[in-house]
Amino acid sequence: MRRLLVLAVLFLALYGCAAEGEADEGSAAAAAAPGEAEAEDAPMDEKEKRALYAAIESFVGKGWNGSGLFPDPCGQTPIQGVSCDLFNGLWYPTVMSIGPVLDNSLQCAPEAKFSPQLFDLRRLKSLSFYACFPATNPTPIPATNWDKLAASLETLEFRTNPGLTGAIPASLGRLAGLQSLVVVDNNLTGAVPAELGALARLRRLVLSGNGLSGPVPATLGNGLHDELLIMDMSKNYLTGSLPPSLGGLKGLLKMDLSNNLLAGSVPPELAGLESLTLLDLRNNSITGGLPEFVQGMASLQDLLLSNNPLGGNLLQSNWDKMASLATLDLSNAGLVGTIPESMAAMPRLRFLALDHNRLSGAVPPKLAAMPSIGAMYLNGNNLTGALQFSAAFYQRMGSRFASWDNPGLCYTSEAAGDDAPSGVAVCKDVQEPPNVGVRDRVDGTGRKPEASSSLQASSSSSGRSAAMLTGLWCLVLMQWMFMVVF
Repeated sequence: MRRLLVLAVLFLALYGCAAEGEADEGSAAAAAAPGEAEAEDAPMDEKEKRALYAAIESFVGKGWNGSGLFPDPCGQTPIQGVSCDLFNGLWYPTVMSIGPVLDNSLQCAPEAKFSPQLFDLRRLKSLSFYACFPATNPTPIPATNWDKLAASLETLEFRTNPGLTGAIPASLGRLAGLQSLVVVDNNLTGAVPAELGALARLRRLVLSGNGLSGPVPATLGNGLHDELLIMDMSKNYLTGSLPPSLGGLKGLLKMDLSNNLLAGSVPPELAGLESLTLLDLRNNSITGGLPEFVQGMASLQDLLLSNNPLGGNLLQSNWDKMASLATLDLSNAGLVGTIPESMAAMPRLRFLALDHNRLSGAVPPKLAAMPSIGAMYLNGNNLTGALQFSAAFYQRMGSRFASWDNPGLCYTSEAAGDDAPSGVAVCKDVQEPPNVGVRDRVDGTGRKPEASSSLQASSSSSGRSAAMLTGLWCLVLMQWMFMVVF
């Protein structure tokens, strides 16, 4: 009886605790509910609403009735491409995206323009324009008022706007909080503003596909330091040499300055880019040979230096330190000398392009043994000797292996099988002697002594074997006849 009483007391205690927990949860939910309801019922700042309507109208056209179509743009009637956040009990627009990203996105009118009210959106964090300004509507980026967004703006993008003309405003350097500046495929000209070096929080700088000219600003390396991760100023008309200060970008992952008019040698200070995974300097006028420091860049995955008058030769050692390298493009770089066997020590290399240089000597057989290789281009050089790759290699690579246009290069038909390398001749039959030669006239017959001696020895051996076999059969036959007779 006492045991049953104790169990009953325990059950009631546990039930009471559970009920108290449910009551606490209900109280918490009840306490949270007014906050959520308050957020849903919070009004939008009226000044921000008027600025939002005016800014959008200047891009999409005067026929756009924002107040009638979207009376509550941060609540019940949201605008595609506009997002809001709550600050001190009021809603403010924080994201504005103009352009045909989705079917119902805000699309610019043929006469789209920037309005001063755009800079009255004091909480704006992200601003982007895609295909907003056609070539028929030449429009410059506003040169003033960007300082009004200095405390809030983190992302600024202009993509595919053929009508976006003029220079990149130096005033963008006042956007102290900017983390991403993307200006791609527009029609901007002039120099890259040195003031961009003041953007200490910038992590991505992409200015590709414009008509920018002048040098790469040295300030980009002096001010950004460890924050910048991506620098892409490809497909412009930049001139001059690379500033050594770029070596101070310790956190940089990708540097793409391809398709410009850059000259001079690659500064050794770039060895300080310890985190770099991509270095793309293709299609410039860079000289000075292949920089030695690249072999010490353990994180480098893509090294692209093709179509530059680099000159010099391939480095002889330390290729084994480039354990992460996957792409090596050194085609049409004016390289001379031989291909070092140490290049086969890169375990992750998938793409190797050494074509259209002046390389000479034999092709190291170990190149085919690289475990990850999937494309190899050696064509257009002065390579000589026999390719010593297997038929399985030729079959696996197919058209991704090229070695033609090397007059002194050949392959053996036995090794290649049915998958012979295209444009390469078969090595000559080494068993055919030349017409004259001191070594071939040793036996006075004009034939190779080795071949003649070997043939004669084989014939004599065969005759002796046949005679011994005949004598053995005769002996056996005589013994049998003797047993029969006697």
